Amino acid sequence: MILSLLREELVVARLPAEQPVPPWVSAGLFFSITRTHEELSVVCGPEQLPPGIQPVEPGWRCFKVQGPLDFNLTGILTSLLDPLARAEIPVFVLSTFDTDYIMVRQELIPAAVEALQREGHVIEG
Repeated sequence: MILSLLREELVVARLPAEQPVPPWVSAGLFFSITRTHEELSVVCGPEQLPPGIQPVEPGWRCFKVQGPLDFNLTGILTSLLDPLARAEIPVFVLSTFDTDYIMVRQELIPAAVEALQREGHVIEG
């Protein structure tokens, strides 16, 4: 697979499930919003996050799988997540209509690149 390492630092925040989607979430170029019965999860740039939001997990970077990916493809995430799991690198995964994004903590990016390249994946950026 060919992956791009995005430049943006990202944070993951958890908000109450019943809270309306706050307007600050969509202020950046990259954001994701997921609502379930239990929570409202937000991924965005740290500059978007107002003070006082808790819990928050800062310091993530994102690998973007080159897409668009056909919905009939299988094993895409497995081929990427298995090498990261073997290297004991935790991930946070996002999917869109066109592709998948694998978030890794900033300090683990070099190890993640090495693990992915060792399996034959190409990292751009």
